[in-house]
Amino acid sequence: MERFPETNTIIVNGGDPLMMPPAYYWALIEMLDELKMENTSISLTSNLWPFYKKPGKWAPLFNHPRVGVATSFQYGEKRLKGDYTPFTEDEFWAVSDTMLEHVGYRPTFIAVVDESNRHEAVKTVELAKAMGVSCKLNYANASGPVVQTKKGTMGNEGQHFLVADMYEVYLDLHRRGLTEWEHGTQQMTVALAGGATTCPLKRTCDSGIRAMQPSGDYYSCGSFGDDGEYPINFEEEMTGKKQLPLQVFELDSLKQDCYFCPMFSICNGCKKSIRDAKKTGRVEEHCRKMKALAPDLIEANGLTGILIPTPYVDESIDELTLVNVD
Repeated sequence: MERFPETNTIIVNGGDPLMMPPAYYWALIEMLDELKMENTSISLTSNLWPFYKKPGKWAPLFNHPRVGVATSFQYGEKRLKGDYTPFTEDEFWAVSDTMLEHVGYRPTFIAVVDESNRHEAVKTVELAKAMGVSCKLNYANASGPVVQTKKGTMGNEGQHFLVADMYEVYLDLHRRGLTEWEHGTQQMTVALAGGATTCPLKRTCDSGIRAMQPSGDYYSCGSFGDDGEYPINFEEEMTGKKQLPLQVFELDSLKQDCYFCPMFSICNGCKKSIRDAKKTGRVEEHCRKMKALAPDLIEANGLTGILIPTPYVDESIDELTLVNVD
């Protein structure tokens, strides 16, 4: 905080932030007060189950003006409570009702989309609409070591949900009139029009994000932190210039043809997605799908005649040649 006093938000991810006691966050608030960082907030994303069980324990913290709370929910068997049983829609409504009663608002929520629950995407956004909040559908990254628990498998290392498949979901949401209730669908419009975007479409993210892992490793992206890739030397950055580890050639674009394509900003917005597609050998699969979606994406954003789709170019042979040269 002393090195970067302009910090706007401290985001605590999990696991679950409520595994730490409230005193942990009160100490953080006290530190921000002492440093006179008046505009810095703390953002907690939790399934809120501990809060639901003991709202009196957490309500004073959640009502503090520095603290913002979001939550998570998705249909299927992968969003679990502490006892490893699935988090049901009825339980999610109960948690949201408790937040409304004790904190004064229903929290926004995120959901992770993968092949197992893609068919539930529309239902998820319709739930957000029914609650009167927005949600954010995050496509699954190829991160998190695969761990076998007594209730199933967790972790997504080595596989990811294609960005092109996510944009097919966004198009469906747009056609159904659900754009207002889903963050990624809104960002699609902003990105194609050349406007300012947020993660996962902010290509300069490592200039403004820092992630500290539980082990003390230091990164400019939490997902790369999960993978242990592109770390930052903490001591060097504390005493020298800000480091930009993601501004490297291999993370700049999926392929050379991207630089001539109007879909560049949404295909190459996330450096982690670029890395995942290359690492899993799915670049051309993604590109073929995005080229097919391009006319509809352009039309959905009111940019027909302004952005012109470009034909698909297979660069798989060139990629193999480059690997052999290296």
